[in-house]
Amino acid sequence: MTEKRRRSQHRVPMPEQEPEVRARNFKEVPLGYTPEQAREEAGRCLRCKRPLCVLGCPVGVDIPGFIALVAEGKFAEAARRIKQTNCLPAICGRVCPQETQCEAQCVLGKKGEPAAIGRLERFAADYERQHQLVEMPPRAPRTGKRIAIVGSGPAGLTAAGDLALLGHDVTIFEAFHKPGGVLMYGIPEFRLPKEIVEQEVEYLCRLGVTLELNQVIGKSITVDELLDQEGFDAVFIGVGAGLPAFMGIPGENLGGVYSANEYLTRSNLMRAYAFPEYDTPIVRGRNVCVVGGGNVAMDAARTARRLGAEHVWVLYRRSRDEMPARAEEVHHAEQEGIIFKFLCAPVEYLGDERRMVRAARCQEMELGEPDASGRRRPVPKPGAEFTLETDLVIVAIGAGANPILTRQTAGLELNARGYIAADPSGRTSRRAVWAGGDIVTGSATVILAMGAGKTAAKDIHAWLTSGNGVWTTNAAGT
Repeated sequence: MTEKRRRSQHRVPMPEQEPEVRARNFKEVPLGYTPEQAREEAGRCLRCKRPLCVLGCPVGVDIPGFIALVAEGKFAEAARRIKQTNCLPAICGRVCPQETQCEAQCVLGKKGEPAAIGRLERFAADYERQHQLVEMPPRAPRTGKRIAIVGSGPAGLTAAGDLALLGHDVTIFEAFHKPGGVLMYGIPEFRLPKEIVEQEVEYLCRLGVTLELNQVIGKSITVDELLDQEGFDAVFIGVGAGLPAFMGIPGENLGGVYSANEYLTRSNLMRAYAFPEYDTPIVRGRNVCVVGGGNVAMDAARTARRLGAEHVWVLYRRSRDEMPARAEEVHHAEQEGIIFKFLCAPVEYLGDERRMVRAARCQEMELGEPDASGRRRPVPKPGAEFTLETDLVIVAIGAGANPILTRQTAGLELNARGYIAADPSGRTSRRAVWAGGDIVTGSATVILAMGAGKTAAKDIHAWLTSGNGVWTTNAAGT
């Protein structure tokens, strides 16, 4: 085998900040490819006749097509090819779990490393934006139909972009003072810079999408009023799953015990990390316990480290093999000094005389039989407890459906967990109302939410332009 063939089995590494430097700043960790590195990596693609990578992409990006353009040095053209099906490429290139989706299907992965699809997507999008080469795609003739999008997270933004291109008048209603949903309040600056989110949203505004901020649908206005009084022809609900989850153990009401949702919102959206420029109150612990093993737990742990923590422990009740977090995020956390305590779960938080948390009493676990998720169920190990001194606890064990909107929407069926019941097209039991993303599936990935937004947009367009007005769905009871 030639040296060139041997090199082709390994992807081109992406430069990144050194761990000891980045653990004390909020700048982006990976620094991105240079044009030369991008072309070299794109040259590894085999241009398969039957590209399985596309089948692994929830939004169906023409992956071989855009990579071929990168290999030819046609970087802006590559970005435009991606945008034919994905209006948020700079975001997806940074936070999507490509290793379990498109890259998992790459033929190169059978004998070496798969093509770095996510890194190339990021490069193409960044190049187009940084060199002021963004071009607006053509919009279909105006249909005269008005569509309300509730929530400006990945599902809502994707649906809005697709529907605007199809000629509809689209208005996004966002509860916060900044658009972006979980992209803005949940994902830290070092993983997804806020400037990137803002510029992607600005792109949608240039497509003609209207933004209405500080609008809590279900409070300031209801879905019923959007349809019956405001004259919208359809509503898409993409509000995510933002209701914090706790374990229900003693001491969770102590000061210094946060949900990951609140902790990350304070740090990201409210920019507590930029003190004193932003005077947002947040507990800066020296000894921090983060409970959970997903990407949100990694984000919280790495944020606490950057906010000055001397020790950060991640307490996860299963083993490393069962962790749902991306391997890259776990790797980066370990490089930054995060300590993982596997097969461990808190059972009580202890407070001081001021009712501030001072310790976590923990139970060692062992793995038993698989549960409904297919993972082995953790069970307590008799007599195996220990205590960790801590002045900040961040609970990152998932989130549920916020009931503010659903309680105020007549005829909207929910499932047993309180999420909106929707059929595969996103249609709900309520006429002219679609839903998608985490409010339907529970907490999932950015790209799956985008896929739901894209699917719903296609069905909304078909329904609005069919002219028959018939509403059929099998959403009820799902």
